[in-house]
Amino acid sequence: MMFTTLLFMLASSLANAAHVRDINVDGSKVVITFDDIVVGAKTLTLSGPDRIAIDIEGGTLHKGVNTRSQGSPQSNGSYARNNMVSKIRVAQFAPDTARIVLDMSAPTAVKSGYFSSDGRALHLALAPLVGGQRANISLNQLFQPPAGFAAKKVRKPYSVSVRLPKAKKQIGLPNILGGNNKNKPLVVIDAGHGGHDPGAISPHGGKREKDITLAIAKRIRDQLLATGRVRVALTRDDDKYLVLTERYSIARRLNADLFISVHADSAGSEAAKGATVYTLSEVASDRETAKLAARENKSDVIRGLDLSGADPNISPILIDLRQRETMNLSSDFAKLLLREGDGRMNFRTYSHRFASFVVLKAPDVPSILLETGYLTNAKDVSRLSSRAGQNQIADSVADAVTVYFARQLALR
Repeated sequence: MMFTTLLFMLASSLANAAHVRDINVDGSKVVITFDDIVVGAKTLTLSGPDRIAIDIEGGTLHKGVNTRSQGSPQSNGSYARNNMVSKIRVAQFAPDTARIVLDMSAPTAVKSGYFSSDGRALHLALAPLVGGQRANISLNQLFQPPAGFAAKKVRKPYSVSVRLPKAKKQIGLPNILGGNNKNKPLVVIDAGHGGHDPGAISPHGGKREKDITLAIAKRIRDQLLATGRVRVALTRDDDKYLVLTERYSIARRLNADLFISVHADSAGSEAAKGATVYTLSEVASDRETAKLAARENKSDVIRGLDLSGADPNISPILIDLRQRETMNLSSDFAKLLLREGDGRMNFRTYSHRFASFVVLKAPDVPSILLETGYLTNAKDVSRLSSRAGQNQIADSVADAVTVYFARQLALR
């Protein structure tokens, strides 16, 4: 036995998120500053009326957020028409996302943008949309801080020591179902939480995330096996606890072709609802690439890529290329799931998001994390707990998997 220090949070993670401090509009230039590093930003060009929405992921609104715009401010918060922006509005769109809305005087889009070198300011350049320009300018864009920057670590106000068992040896691997034909792709389904970790607990009937995710994972397994096209394994098929790294490690050790981690979300407001598909963010990918390149034993860093004798200057490049390929495949599957689930699953607005969840960090296994809905929303809980609702999710995943691997086969 050994003592391990466990650190507990006194405040919510939001208290340590980056604050949006200042929004400055000067003609066609917009500068948004923060007091820390955010995860990234997404811009959306909207019409009827013309406006640009800017979502700051990993950001919250500072109580005294300062908005400035060239031109004279009016009593209703609008600005003189000689400026491209007629009004600035702000809101906390989600617990982890601040939204800034620029009401435009005419059809306008974000032409370009970048984060400052320290990651604490987002610079955007606006351009008017004239005639057929909508076809030549991307109306939705993603921006991320420079690699190597990270938000401040969450403060740990106090710590306690508890007695934990010694680390166990590598856990055993689950059974693979669907036959012994290794030419059939292998999908690993991961039911989130388990054992002493119940995950989110619903205020509507006390439903536990660990039970709902396991039920959905089993339904997905059954639907995939029914296609006869893939093999399937579950990281857990009962109520047991797995460390996060063990979950994607199982997929890697089994040489899985696709990894799907199933979860259910929660929020402070019952209004939050719908499913979300997450894939690994660019920033998280850069950090993981650096860690992998630093390992002494590089023979098992990337499946099928032995770097033990590679030039140390080349290894990070090779790892990055493989990681990027994996991320692209993950995004491809995420898009297919959104397409196949349309009309069967209830998705959130901006339903494909990017994050640094631990279970997404396998460098050589395309991976998604599926938040199936919100346990804090009564309708979502009812749907996720019902056989019909679980079947709709399972059918959507099975159809997406079928198309995904059909495309992979066609590219060989």
